Amino acid sequence: MSTVHNWQLDRAMEYPYEENRSDRQIAYVFDTNKCIACQTCSVACKTTWTSGKGQEEIFWNNVETKPYGGYPQAWDIKLLQQLDGQKWDGSRYEGKTVFENVPPGERVLGHKPEGDDYAQVNLGEDEVAGELDRGAHYMGTHHMWMFYLARICNHCTFPACVAACPRKAIYKRREDGIVLVDQTRCRGYQACVAACPYKKVFFNAVTRVSEKCIGCFPLIEKGLQPRCVQTCIGKIRLQGFISKPGEAREDNPIDQLVHIKKIALPLYPQYGTEPNVYYVPPVHVPLNFLQQMFGPGVEAAIAAYRNAANDRAALAAMLLFGNSPRITTRYAYTEEETIGYDDAGEEVVRVPLTEPYMVRAAYDARFKAYRYNTP
Repeated sequence: MSTVHNWQLDRAMEYPYEENRSDRQIAYVFDTNKCIACQTCSVACKTTWTSGKGQEEIFWNNVETKPYGGYPQAWDIKLLQQLDGQKWDGSRYEGKTVFENVPPGERVLGHKPEGDDYAQVNLGEDEVAGELDRGAHYMGTHHMWMFYLARICNHCTFPACVAACPRKAIYKRREDGIVLVDQTRCRGYQACVAACPYKKVFFNAVTRVSEKCIGCFPLIEKGLQPRCVQTCIGKIRLQGFISKPGEAREDNPIDQLVHIKKIALPLYPQYGTEPNVYYVPPVHVPLNFLQQMFGPGVEAAIAAYRNAANDRAALAAMLLFGNSPRITTRYAYTEEETIGYDDAGEEVVRVPLTEPYMVRAAYDARFKAYRYNTP
C-alpha cells in the first residue's frame, strides 16, 4: 500500500498505487434541489450507450429516491454497515476507508450485489420518510421528506475499481481523469463490481466483460458536455474540470462551487475514493442524514446555497447550469450577466443574473376584467 493525500478526508490514507493525479480531472456538480426525477438523463444515457444485449439492467445513469431508493438495491447501506467507524473530527475523517478496512486477501472492502438487486431500477421511488402529525407546520426542516439523487460514475481520483482489478483492465486517462475499462484485457472476474462503493461498474452477462460510464469522452474531446448534462431539463448539472488541491481558480465555475464556496460536496467521501461528482445538498432534509451522505460540510453548504442570491460569484457560476452544450472552463460576471468561456477563450454562453419579467396590472381597464399575473 502507498500513502496518498485525500483532500476530501483532510488527511493521508492508504491506496494500492502511488498518488499520480491526472493532468486534468473531469468533474460534475449536481443540484439536488432542482432535480424532479424526470429520468430524461437516464433515458438519454440508456439509448446512447446501454441499449444492447446484456445491458437491459445496466444503467450508467440513474435517479433514485432517498432515503429508501437505490440502484442496485441498498448499494450504500450495505457498505456503510461494513465500514468501521465513519467518525469525523471537524473536516478530518478519523474512520477507515474502503482501502484501510480490508478483509484478509482482499485489496478493497466491498460487496457484490445479487441479481435481484438489479431487478427494479426505480424501487422506492417517491417514498417519503417520517410522519406528519395533525397540526404540524413547517419549521425549516420537513418532517416528511424525500429527495432525488442523480448518480453516475464518479470518475474517482483514487478509483476502487482500478485498485481491485487483478488484470489491470481498468485505467484512468491522464488527459481528463475519465476512468475506463479496457475490455480486451477484462476477463469478467467482477472484482471491480464488488469493489466500486457506488456500484457503477456493471457486468454484462452476454459479452462476459465489465462495463461502466465512459464520461461521454467522444463528446468531451470535442469540448462538449456529456449526454446526461446536455439533456437535463431541470438544469441541475454542470460539467467541467476541477483543479488539483491547493490550485483552485476563482474563474473556474467548478472550483468556485466546490473548493472556494464549498456549496457542492462529494457523495460519501468517507469511502476514500475522492469522487468527482459533487452535490448541492437538499435544503429540506434532516442534517444528520445529509452529514452521513455528504460529510461534515453540509450545514455550511446549505447556508451558502441559500445566500447565493447575495453572492455574485456563486450565483454567476450556478446560472451556467444547463445553458450551453459546450464545456465552460472559465467564467466572468458583471452586474447584469455571467459569461462562460471555453479552453480557447471563446465565449460559450451569456446568461442574465436576473431573469427579465413583466408584471401586468391585475385589473385591465380596457377590457374591464381582472386577470392573474404571470411572468
